[in-house]
Amino acid sequence: MRILITNDDGIMAPGLLTAEAIAAELAGPEGEVWVVAPAFEQSGVSHCVSYTKPMRLEQLGLRRFAVEGSPADCILAGIFEILKSSPPDLILSGVNKGHNVAQDTVYSGTIGGAMEGALHGFKSIAMSQYYGPDNYREPDPFEAARTNGAAVIRSIIDGADWSSESYAPFYNVNFPPVPATLVQGVKATVQGARQKATFSIEPQQAPNGRNYLWLGHAKGNGSCASGTDAREAMEGWITVTPLHADMTNHAALAGLNGVFSK
Repeated sequence: MRILITNDDGIMAPGLLTAEAIAAELAGPEGEVWVVAPAFEQSGVSHCVSYTKPMRLEQLGLRRFAVEGSPADCILAGIFEILKSSPPDLILSGVNKGHNVAQDTVYSGTIGGAMEGALHGFKSIAMSQYYGPDNYREPDPFEAARTNGAAVIRSIIDGADWSSESYAPFYNVNFPPVPATLVQGVKATVQGARQKATFSIEPQQAPNGRNYLWLGHAKGNGSCASGTDAREAMEGWITVTPLHADMTNHAALAGLNGVFSK
Protein backbone atom coordinates (compact mmCIF):
# COMPACT_ATOMS: atom_id res chain seq x y z
CA MET A 1 0.00 0.00 0.00
CA ARG A 2 1.21 3.50 -0.84
CA ILE A 3 0.05 6.11 1.69
CA LEU A 4 0.26 9.90 1.41
CA ILE A 5 0.24 11.87 4.67
CA THR A 6 -0.31 15.56 5.35
CA ASN A 7 -1.39 17.62 8.38
CA ASP A 8 -2.09 21.20 9.37
CA ASP A 9 0.24 21.48 12.37
CA GLY A 10 3.32 21.52 10.16
CA ILE A 11 6.15 19.24 9.08
CA MET A 12 7.74 19.30 12.57
CA ALA A 13 4.57 18.53 14.54
CA PRO A 14 4.66 15.53 16.92
CA GLY A 15 1.27 14.31 15.69
CA LEU A 16 2.79 13.77 12.25
CA LEU A 17 5.10 11.14 13.75
CA THR A 18 2.03 9.35 15.10
CA ALA A 19 0.44 9.43 11.66
CA GLU A 20 3.63 8.01 10.16
CA ALA A 21 3.65 5.17 12.69
CA ILE A 22 0.00 4.38 11.87
CA ALA A 23 0.71 4.53 8.15
CA ALA A 24 3.79 2.31 8.45
CA GLU A 25 1.72 -0.35 10.20
CA LEU A 26 -0.95 -0.16 7.52
CA ALA A 27 1.46 -0.12 4.59
CA GLY A 28 3.52 -3.06 5.80
CA PRO A 29 7.14 -3.82 4.94
CA GLU A 30 6.47 -3.76 1.21
CA GLY A 31 4.50 -0.50 1.31
CA GLU A 32 5.49 3.14 1.03
CA VAL A 33 4.72 6.10 3.29
CA TRP A 34 5.06 9.56 1.75
CA VAL A 35 4.88 12.76 3.82
CA VAL A 36 3.93 16.05 2.16
CA ALA A 37 3.20 18.53 4.95
CA PRO A 38 3.10 22.31 5.41
CA ALA A 39 6.42 23.98 6.09
CA PHE A 40 4.69 26.03 8.82
CA GLU A 41 1.62 25.55 10.99
CA GLN A 42 -1.61 25.96 9.04
CA SER A 43 -4.24 25.39 11.74
CA GLY A 44 -7.61 26.95 10.96
CA VAL A 45 -7.06 27.38 7.22
CA SER A 46 -9.93 24.99 6.39
CA HIS A 47 -9.90 24.05 2.68
CA CYS A 48 -7.78 27.04 1.64
CA VAL A 49 -5.62 26.70 -1.48
CA SER A 50 -2.83 29.00 -2.68
CA TYR A 51 -4.69 30.05 -5.80
CA THR A 52 -2.98 33.42 -6.24
CA LYS A 53 0.63 32.60 -5.36
CA PRO A 54 3.17 29.83 -6.00
CA MET A 55 4.33 27.43 -3.32
CA ARG A 56 7.89 26.46 -2.52
CA LEU A 57 8.46 22.70 -2.43
CA GLU A 58 11.47 21.30 -0.55
CA GLN A 59 12.53 17.69 -0.13
CA LEU A 60 13.71 17.07 3.44
CA GLY A 61 14.48 13.36 3.20
CA LEU A 62 13.42 10.08 1.67
CA ARG A 63 9.70 10.39 0.77
CA ARG A 64 9.47 13.53 2.93
CA PHE A 65 8.57 16.97 1.56
CA ALA A 66 7.62 20.38 2.95
CA VAL A 67 5.31 22.75 1.08
CA GLU A 68 4.88 26.44 1.86
CA GLY A 69 1.12 26.17 1.66
CA SER A 70 -2.00 24.69 3.18
CA PRO A 71 -2.86 21.01 3.75
CA ALA A 72 -4.99 21.06 0.60
CA ASP A 73 -1.99 22.49 -1.28
CA CYS A 74 0.11 19.63 0.06
CA ILE A 75 -2.34 17.06 -1.26
CA LEU A 76 -2.33 18.74 -4.66
CA ALA A 77 1.49 18.76 -4.66
CA GLY A 78 1.50 15.11 -3.64
CA ILE A 79 -0.89 13.73 -6.23
CA PHE A 80 0.00 15.98 -9.18
CA GLU A 81 3.77 16.33 -8.75
CA ILE A 82 5.48 14.12 -6.19
CA LEU A 83 3.38 10.98 -6.80
CA LYS A 84 2.10 11.81 -10.27
CA SER A 85 3.43 8.56 -11.76
CA SER A 86 2.46 6.37 -8.79
CA PRO A 87 -0.69 7.68 -7.06
CA PRO A 88 -1.43 6.81 -3.43
CA ASP A 89 -3.85 4.13 -2.31
CA LEU A 90 -4.79 6.10 0.78
CA ILE A 91 -4.52 9.66 2.08
CA LEU A 92 -4.22 10.38 5.80
CA SER A 93 -4.46 13.90 7.24
CA GLY A 94 -3.26 14.40 10.81
CA VAL A 95 -2.84 13.40 13.52
CA ASN A 96 -4.05 16.83 14.59
CA LYS A 97 -3.09 18.21 18.01
CA GLY A 98 -6.57 18.73 19.39
CA HIS A 99 -10.03 17.57 18.38
CA ASN A 100 -11.81 18.37 15.13
CA VAL A 101 -15.45 17.89 16.05
CA ALA A 102 -18.70 19.84 15.74
CA GLN A 103 -18.13 23.30 14.23
CA ASP A 104 -14.35 22.76 14.30
CA THR A 105 -14.67 20.65 11.16
CA VAL A 106 -15.62 23.76 9.20
CA TYR A 107 -12.39 25.54 10.13
CA SER A 108 -9.96 22.62 10.24
CA GLY A 109 -7.03 22.40 7.86
CA THR A 110 -6.79 18.71 8.78
CA ILE A 111 -10.30 18.21 7.41
CA GLY A 112 -9.41 20.35 4.39
CA GLY A 113 -6.54 18.05 3.47
CA ALA A 114 -8.73 14.96 3.59
CA MET A 115 -11.49 16.73 1.67
CA GLU A 116 -9.07 17.65 -1.12
CA GLY A 117 -8.03 14.02 -1.43
CA ALA A 118 -11.66 12.91 -1.63
CA LEU A 119 -12.40 15.47 -4.35
CA HIS A 120 -9.80 13.73 -6.50
CA GLY A 121 -11.24 10.29 -5.88
CA PHE A 122 -8.77 9.01 -3.26
CA LYS A 123 -9.76 7.24 -0.08
CA SER A 124 -9.08 9.92 2.53
CA ILE A 125 -9.26 9.97 6.31
CA ALA A 126 -8.67 12.81 8.78
CA MET A 127 -7.33 11.99 12.25
CA SER A 128 -7.32 14.17 15.37
CA GLN A 129 -6.25 13.60 18.96
CA TYR A 130 -8.52 15.23 21.54
CA TYR A 131 -6.56 16.89 24.39
CA GLY A 132 -7.89 16.99 27.96
CA PRO A 133 -6.86 16.77 31.62
CA ASP A 134 -6.44 12.99 31.39
CA ASN A 135 -3.85 12.99 28.61
CA TYR A 136 -2.28 16.36 27.81
CA ARG A 137 0.36 16.00 30.50
CA GLU A 138 1.15 12.39 29.63
CA PRO A 139 4.57 11.58 28.10
CA ASP A 140 2.73 10.67 24.89
CA PRO A 141 -0.57 12.58 24.62
CA PHE A 142 -1.10 10.85 21.25
CA GLU A 143 -1.11 7.39 22.83
CA ALA A 144 -4.81 6.74 22.14
CA ALA A 145 -4.25 7.50 18.45
CA ARG A 146 -0.96 5.64 18.23
CA THR A 147 -2.34 2.50 19.90
CA ASN A 148 -5.70 2.32 18.11
CA GLY A 149 -5.10 4.19 14.87
CA ALA A 150 -4.08 1.40 12.50
CA ALA A 151 -6.92 -0.93 13.51
CA VAL A 152 -9.54 1.81 13.22
CA ILE A 153 -8.26 3.01 9.84
CA ARG A 154 -8.08 -0.55 8.54
CA SER A 155 -11.70 -1.12 9.53
CA ILE A 156 -12.75 2.03 7.70
CA ILE A 157 -10.81 1.07 4.58
CA ASP A 158 -12.27 -2.43 4.49
CA GLY A 159 -15.80 -1.86 5.75
CA ALA A 160 -16.94 1.71 5.20
CA ASP A 161 -18.96 2.92 2.23
CA TRP A 162 -16.65 4.57 -0.30
CA SER A 163 -19.18 4.71 -3.14
CA SER A 164 -20.38 8.01 -4.53
CA GLU A 165 -22.55 9.34 -7.32
CA SER A 166 -21.14 12.86 -6.95
CA TYR A 167 -19.02 14.00 -4.00
CA ALA A 168 -16.96 11.14 -2.60
CA PRO A 169 -17.14 10.47 1.14
CA PHE A 170 -14.20 10.86 3.47
CA TYR A 171 -13.96 10.05 7.15
CA ASN A 172 -13.20 12.11 10.24
CA VAL A 173 -11.67 10.16 13.13
CA ASN A 174 -11.27 11.67 16.60
CA PHE A 175 -9.36 9.87 19.35
CA PRO A 176 -10.57 10.68 22.88
CA PRO A 177 -8.64 12.66 25.53
CA VAL A 178 -7.63 9.65 27.59
CA PRO A 179 -4.74 7.17 27.78
CA ALA A 180 -5.09 4.16 25.50
CA THR A 181 -6.17 1.89 28.35
CA LEU A 182 -9.23 4.06 29.03
CA VAL A 183 -10.57 4.18 25.46
CA GLN A 184 -14.16 2.92 25.55
CA GLY A 185 -14.28 1.64 21.95
CA VAL A 186 -15.29 2.99 18.56
CA LYS A 187 -18.56 4.67 17.57
CA ALA A 188 -19.96 5.88 14.26
CA THR A 189 -21.24 9.42 14.88
CA VAL A 190 -22.74 12.47 13.24
CA GLN A 191 -21.10 15.89 13.31
CA GLY A 192 -22.13 17.71 16.46
CA ALA A 193 -23.31 21.28 16.94
CA ARG A 194 -22.37 23.27 20.02
CA GLN A 195 -25.03 25.60 21.37
CA LYS A 196 -22.70 28.60 21.17
CA ALA A 197 -20.49 29.82 18.35
CA THR A 198 -16.97 28.37 18.30
CA PHE A 199 -14.90 31.55 18.07
CA SER A 200 -14.97 34.98 19.68
CA ILE A 201 -12.70 38.03 19.69
CA GLU A 202 -10.46 38.98 22.59
CA PRO A 203 -8.93 42.47 22.17
CA GLN A 204 -5.53 43.31 23.63
CA GLN A 205 -3.43 46.46 23.65
CA ALA A 206 0.31 46.00 23.20
CA PRO A 207 2.86 47.97 25.31
CA ASN A 208 3.40 50.29 22.33
CA GLY A 209 -0.29 51.22 22.35
CA ARG A 210 -1.26 49.33 19.23
CA ASN A 211 -4.45 47.28 19.28
CA TYR A 212 -4.56 43.57 18.47
CA LEU A 213 -7.31 40.99 18.29
CA TRP A 214 -6.93 37.38 19.43
CA LEU A 215 -9.37 34.63 18.57
CA GLY A 216 -10.85 32.84 21.55
CA HIS A 217 -12.09 29.25 21.19
CA ALA A 218 -15.23 28.51 23.19
CA LYS A 219 -15.81 25.32 25.16
CA GLY A 220 -19.03 23.38 25.08
CA ASN A 221 -18.66 19.89 23.65
CA GLY A 222 -20.85 18.72 26.51
CA SER A 223 -23.71 20.74 25.05
CA CYS A 224 -23.72 18.56 21.93
CA ALA A 225 -26.27 15.80 21.65
CA SER A 226 -25.59 12.16 22.43
CA GLY A 227 -24.40 10.32 19.33
CA THR A 228 -22.36 13.25 18.02
CA ASP A 229 -18.61 13.31 17.50
CA ALA A 230 -18.05 16.02 20.11
CA ARG A 231 -20.03 14.34 22.87
CA GLU A 232 -18.88 10.76 22.33
CA ALA A 233 -15.19 11.63 21.93
CA MET A 234 -15.35 13.72 25.09
CA GLU A 235 -16.75 10.68 26.91
CA GLY A 236 -13.90 8.38 25.89
CA TRP A 237 -14.94 6.94 22.52
CA ILE A 238 -13.07 6.94 19.24
CA THR A 239 -15.50 8.58 16.85
CA VAL A 240 -15.75 8.03 13.10
CA THR A 241 -17.88 10.51 11.17
CA PRO A 242 -18.57 10.25 7.42
CA LEU A 243 -18.30 13.61 5.63
CA HIS A 244 -18.42 14.93 2.08
CA ALA A 245 -17.89 18.27 0.36
CA ASP A 246 -21.53 18.70 -0.70
CA MET A 247 -22.72 21.75 1.27
CA THR A 248 -26.27 21.70 -0.06
CA ASN A 249 -28.94 21.91 2.62
CA HIS A 250 -31.21 19.26 1.13
CA ALA A 251 -33.84 19.67 3.84
CA ALA A 252 -34.34 23.31 2.81
CA LEU A 253 -34.32 22.65 -0.92
CA ALA A 254 -37.95 21.56 -1.27
CA GLY A 255 -39.18 24.66 0.51
CA LEU A 256 -36.98 26.87 -1.64
CA ASN A 257 -38.40 25.30 -4.79
CA GLY A 258 -41.84 26.22 -3.46
CA VAL A 259 -40.80 29.84 -2.99
CA PHE A 260 -39.76 30.23 -6.62
CA SER A 261 -42.57 28.22 -8.17
CA LYS A 262 -45.20 30.72 -7.02
